[in-house]
Amino acid sequence: MQFEETILVNAPVDKLYSLYANVSGWSSWDPDVKSSSINGQFSSGVTGTLQPSSGPKAKIIFTEVVPNRSFTVESKLPLCVMRFEHEIAPLGSQVQVLHRVSFVGLLAPLFGRLIGSQIRKGLPHTLTGLKRAAEQYG
Repeated sequence: MQFEETILVNAPVDKLYSLYANVSGWSSWDPDVKSSSINGQFSSGVTGTLQPSSGPKAKIIFTEVVPNRSFTVESKLPLCVMRFEHEIAPLGSQVQVLHRVSFVGLLAPLFGRLIGSQIRKGLPHTLTGLKRAAEQYG
């Protein structure tokens, strides 16, 4: 199961990337994040935690971080991995931001139904919050 949302932002790529890299600040622009942390630098292989607005705190791993382009975070569930991909790409005078969520593994259909629909509903709000934060100080 996979779904994604995109938005166009009037801010430089490095501004968007800095909002992503400030992991402890995610809750300031993402209404679905209560708190988040990272154990080290914003780079591939580093771990952290994420507490959604509704749900338990989860361990996350930054599986891939490409400066000023993308990052991917994964969280393990029983017999399933929840993957959050974030991409930023210049598009003319704007930047296109894409957030993709996928569930992989034996219980992916179950978790996709249990929590995927809630995440899908929140994605447009998350992207709107990111856009607002990036453009506010851009």
